[in-house]
Amino acid sequence: MSISIHQASAPVFIQGLKGLKGVLAKAAAHVEAKGWDPDALLKARLYPDMFPLIRQVQIATDFAKGGAARLAQADVPAWDDVETSFPELIARVERAIAFVEGLEAAAFEGAETREVSLTRRGETHVFNAVDYLRGQAIPNFYFHLATAYAILRHNGVEIGKRDFLGAA
Repeated sequence: MSISIHQASAPVFIQGLKGLKGVLAKAAAHVEAKGWDPDALLKARLYPDMFPLIRQVQIATDFAKGGAARLAQADVPAWDDVETSFPELIARVERAIAFVEGLEAAAFEGAETREVSLTRRGETHVFNAVDYLRGQAIPNFYFHLATAYAILRHNGVEIGKRDFLGAA
């Protein structure tokens, strides 16, 4: 049995985003229950040279919507990175879920033979769509998801593996 590019991407992004939404909701409840300034978590980092939680969430959503859009030959939505609160981050994640869910499976058909062009830091790279999905979109998506989770867990938010995995 073969798996389509749509099956290998959209449901993976959606599940991860749902998990992210859940851990962000638990983090918001945690800071409220503790009476903390939300910025204590929103601006938290695992290490000084790493991005804070807010940026990890923004990048994770960017890889989900961008990855799915490129594979479906759709326009990648451009979103300003303006979130400063848990409700705003959760809304961004919900918007990413809605975008990926809104892409028709038929748009992904034939993606195995397509090329994906990606420009970063002024350099354009061209990938086979399968290589892009396996080597860029999914690994980067999970890196930023896991880092967001780790920031929250490290700071005492009571979340676990089931939260990270989201609704399977």
